[in-house]
Amino acid sequence: MFNETICENDIRRIAIIGSGLAGLTAAIKLKQQGHDVTVFEKSRGPGGRLAAKRVADGSADVGAQYFTARNPEFLPFLTEFAGNNSFSTWDGHFGFQDKQGEWQSFPDEPRYVGTPRMTAISRALAAHVNVVTETRIEQLTRKEGRWLLSDTDGAQVGQFDRVVITAPPAQARDLLVQSDLPELAAQLDDAVSRVLPCWAVAARFEEDPWPRHVGMRCDHPALYWVANNSSKPGRENADSQDKSVWWVLHANADWTEQNVDATPEQVTAGLVTAFRELTRTDATVTDSVAHRWLYARSEGGANPGHLWFEEQGIGLAGDWLCGGRVEGAFDSACSLVSVCSEAQVSR
Repeated sequence: MFNETICENDIRRIAIIGSGLAGLTAAIKLKQQGHDVTVFEKSRGPGGRLAAKRVADGSADVGAQYFTARNPEFLPFLTEFAGNNSFSTWDGHFGFQDKQGEWQSFPDEPRYVGTPRMTAISRALAAHVNVVTETRIEQLTRKEGRWLLSDTDGAQVGQFDRVVITAPPAQARDLLVQSDLPELAAQLDDAVSRVLPCWAVAARFEEDPWPRHVGMRCDHPALYWVANNSSKPGRENADSQDKSVWWVLHANADWTEQNVDATPEQVTAGLVTAFRELTRTDATVTDSVAHRWLYARSEGGANPGHLWFEEQGIGLAGDWLCGGRVEGAFDSACSLVSVCSEAQVSR
């Protein structure tokens, strides 16, 4: 847990590694407490699994497809820091395929998406904190009671009192190993084994191949999830004469592992064929884009909410510590930061 030293009146310098929902939530909440926070992101922009790919006539969500809001604090947080226009409900009929191949209805609960793409949420949240992009942190070095961070080029990017890591468990473990913290790294072994990969393909069809559902959980040798991306708010065709729609196809973990080194073209061909088998459609595909997620989703294992190594002053947060859902990233960050707040109140 965070001990009381992080809650002292003097401003603490805190580094957050990763600018997905967990990292941005933690950054905003720690900044609210008066800390000096810097977020480091290896990619060109924030997002994590709230990811979208640019396509010819807009964008397609290739990462998380939607999120729920079972925590009553989640939507108010998004409304305050991302704005009402950054997300909306995704209406439509959702289905899942049972073991007999029959389609059943999903539980009836609101499902939300970023508008006009999932990354709208993370980009809006990132505007409230200092985010340093295209900087992959390679090593943490203890120096005079603080952590000196170095990137993959060996450049030193700053000294910090505390470090919060929100990268996937495999990347977090690698960072801890490279930082000469093997005992901490070993505690992530089980979590690493439970993170599953996923090939994702966005394909544009000349016409909607499956009007029955807007999203489906599949029981198929290749497919795990498929969704009509064009049915989400903000993704509609500007040209009313254009009947084409974008569908996103997520492969299951077994198929992905069997094809992990395949080319995007091979993966696209395989998943489009699987989708046609599933829906019995022959609609023509006119465009496509593929993306490989090595760390797509966490399955099973303990859900401690967060990890805090008090002696080292290093914390970990992420959806993989809190059930694996998008909302779990928010819950995980809140649980890590709230320990500080509770300690401050009890003083």
